[in-house]
Amino acid sequence: MSAKNFKETTLYKKAFAQAMEIFQISKSFPKEEKYSLTDQVRRSSRSVCANLAEAYRKRQYPAHFVSKFSDCDAENSETGVWINFALACEYINEDSHKILIERNEEVGKLIAHAIKNPEKY
Repeated sequence: MSAKNFKETTLYKKAFAQAMEIFQISKSFPKEEKYSLTDQVRRSSRSVCANLAEAYRKRQYPAHFVSKFSDCDAENSETGVWINFALACEYINEDSHKILIERNEEVGKLIAHAIKNPEKY
């Protein structure tokens, strides 16, 4: 994340793309899910990006940086759970689920790298 702007990072770009894909897919979820699954998966996926922005501002303080990235990791993990619920409830098909989970795991690996190597950021 040595970029001057966190929005230039691979992690941010992938997390943002994931959140936008989830937004598009969740538009087709049933109305009765509006205040549960739909809101939750949108919120957690967007929180990855928001926490990344906060982490970037705190990178001169390694403990704070890692703490915010830990928040990113938690939100990303939560997003994965909601994606699994969407499949179990048959709101998405197996192909969409596979793509979303693969992206979610990729974001998770990038977050883990930042947590393990804060000095590189």
